[in-house]
Amino acid sequence: MFDFDATMPLMALQFVLLTVVLNGIFYKPLNKALDERADYIRQKETDEKERLAKAKELAQEYEMQLADARKQSQKVIAQAQANAQKIAAQSFANAQREAQEEKEKAAQEIAKQRQEALGVLEQQVDVLSRQILEKLLGTEFVN
Repeated sequence: MFDFDATMPLMALQFVLLTVVLNGIFYKPLNKALDERADYIRQKETDEKERLAKAKELAQEYEMQLADARKQSQKVIAQAQANAQKIAAQSFANAQREAQEEKEKAAQEIAKQRQEALGVLEQQVDVLSRQILEKLLGTEFVN
């Protein structure tokens, strides 16, 4: 059925030669290109993972800075409110003190005017009482 003549080894030699040539010309460069492409993809993946990790780290840092800035602004607002309340309390105390001083001045003025009025009234009472005595008793009683 098979003829073992010179064509069979020649075909086997042609097959081996074709395999060697194809391997040298086609498969090795193709495998090299595929390996280079795989290395390039792996490198890009690694770089992107590093960039993503760095971006996440920066985002966390920015969030921490933002939270710290919010805390600082809350402190500033609280301090400003405390200062405003302190100023308002001082202003209120000053206004009360001034009102009390005005009240005391008015009371002193009223007391002074009262004393002056009483003094004037006493003089008038003395004069009127002498006049009444003179009219009733005559000019004899005058000192």
